[in-house]
Amino acid sequence: MALNKLKFNSLNVTPTAGKTIGFNSSANGLEATLSGGSMTFIKKLTASSSSTLSFVDGSSDVVLDNTYKEYIFTFNNMHPGTDAVKLTFNLSIDSGSNYNVTKTATNFYAGHTEADANGFGFDSGLAQSTSNAFITVGDIGSAADESTSGYLHLFNPSSTTFVKHFISAATIYGSNPQSQITYGAGYGNTTSAIDAVQFKMNSGNIDSGTITLYGIN
Repeated sequence: MALNKLKFNSLNVTPTAGKTIGFNSSANGLEATLSGGSMTFIKKLTASSSSTLSFVDGSSDVVLDNTYKEYIFTFNNMHPGTDAVKLTFNLSIDSGSNYNVTKTATNFYAGHTEADANGFGFDSGLAQSTSNAFITVGDIGSAADESTSGYLHLFNPSSTTFVKHFISAATIYGSNPQSQITYGAGYGNTTSAIDAVQFKMNSGNIDSGTITLYGIN
């Protein structure tokens, strides 16, 4: 059997925010096509000295049900009103009447200060706790140019069979000052459908910033 050589210049990759890669041979080489899911905009919330920002299914055009099996919240330049705080979130199974879903979660982080010091570690996280889960571990500064940006990815929140997995990532301009990246993961330990998600700082208000919700086909 002859071995065909891959011609780099003839490799056609067409991304469509998909999950499946298909390969087809052709006379000119190998063609690859990405196909599958896409992000659908649902709702953007803008903070203005806000104690919380909440996405509740069926309220204010928010969709957080079995329309999609995956949801992504992106947050952009979340600026706290209080110095040295952390961005957190919690889940609800009763349309936001209570944000107290039992969660087990973990975080790890790496940082680099402006003084050229490095750090790496992990947070003790949550163990069957109804407390808010941290998205950032390091302290976000409240100076005019300090903030955090990143995302929270929630999987199949409407399932009544499985627990509700989530992953997150966030970068901060910290109060040290420093750059720090935090990665988080965990699950809401409930088989009830999650129908609301709330974001808040662990102290004080969210002075400014936006959070945008997308559904993933």
